Amino acid sequence: MNPNEEIPDIEEEFFEHHRFVSTKGQSLLRVDKFLMSLVENATRNKLQQAAEKGNIWVNDVPVKSNYRVKPFDVVRVMLTHPPFENRIDPEDIPLDIVYEDDAVLVINKPAGLVVHPGHGNYTGTLVNALAFHFENLPKNSSDRPGLVHRIDKDTTGLLVIAKTEASMTHLAKQFEDKTTEREYIALVWGNVKEEQGTIEGNIARHVKDRMQMAVFADPEIGKHAVTHYKVLERFGYVTLVSCQLETGRTHQIRVHMKHIGHTLFNDARYGGDLILKGTTFTKYKQFIDNCFKTLPRQALHAKTLGFVHPTTKEFMRFDTELPQDMAACIEKWRNYAKSHTAEGEEE
Repeated sequence: MNPNEEIPDIEEEFFEHHRFVSTKGQSLLRVDKFLMSLVENATRNKLQQAAEKGNIWVNDVPVKSNYRVKPFDVVRVMLTHPPFENRIDPEDIPLDIVYEDDAVLVINKPAGLVVHPGHGNYTGTLVNALAFHFENLPKNSSDRPGLVHRIDKDTTGLLVIAKTEASMTHLAKQFEDKTTEREYIALVWGNVKEEQGTIEGNIARHVKDRMQMAVFADPEIGKHAVTHYKVLERFGYVTLVSCQLETGRTHQIRVHMKHIGHTLFNDARYGGDLILKGTTFTKYKQFIDNCFKTLPRQALHAKTLGFVHPTTKEFMRFDTELPQDMAACIEKWRNYAKSHTAEGEEE
C-alpha cells in the first residue's frame, strides 16, 4: 500500500440500545428533549453529545440534536457495543416457588424485584435469578428466558415461567388469546361509585410524560385494553377493588384506574403518592404518611393466576395471600374507616 494513500474507514457496527416510536398525537419536539423523558439517567448534554457522534437515529438516519420528532418517527439510540441487558449473568437470588413441574414454574414475586434486565437495571432481576436456578430455559421473542408475561417492579404476586419450548409456545398463545385468568387486588384513591364495571380504552405512552402510559380515545393510537373491576371493601377516601385483566398492557390497571378517577394508592409514577382525597386535618395527613411508610409502593398485588397446563391440559388456578405491607396498609384504612365513619364518607 502506498504510504501516502489514506487508510479507508472501517465501517462500525452499531447496536440498538433504545427504540421509541412517537405516537400519532406527538407534537414537534427536539429529539434531545424527546429522549430526556424516556431514557433513564439521560441528561440533555449527554444526548447532545450522542447526537454529535451519530448515535441518535430517526427512521434509520443519524440526526442532530435539534431534529424535531414528528408523529410515528422511529427514534433509536445506537451504540458500538451490545446492550448490557442482552447479557444475563446467573445470580443467586432466592425465589418464592409456589408450584413447579417439568413444564412450568409459578413464583410469587416480591416488591422491588425487576422482572427482566433493562434500562438502569442490568443485574438483580428475576431473569438473573432464573438463570442461576434453572438451565436451558426457552427464550421468548425478546430473548428473555422463561418469560411469557411480566408484572411491574413494585407490584407483587404470581408469575408463570415456561421451562420448555413447548410450554413457552402454549402459554404465550393463552396470553395472546386472553384465556388466562388474572386477578389483581388494588387499593385506589376515592370512593368507587359503581359496585363493578369495565374499563375499555387503548393504552400508549403519554405524549408529554414518556415514563407514563395513558388512555387514548383514538382507536389508531396504542393497544386495545380491557379491565374488569369490582368493589371488595369501601373505606371512605379509598376503595379496595379486584381487577380482572382481559388484556395485559404495560401499567394497564394503574392507567385504567387513574383514567376513571381512581389512581392507585401510593403510585408515585401516576400521582398516587399525594393526598388525592380526604380532609385537611393534620392528623389525617399524619395517618396518610404512616400508610405510605407502611406501603412504600403502589398498592397492587397479582393475587390469582389461572391457565391451562401445557402438558396435562388441565386448568390450574393459583392464589396468594396479600403481602404483609399491603395487608397492613389495608388494615390501617379498615380501622380508620370504623373510627371516622362520619367524616370518612366520600363527598
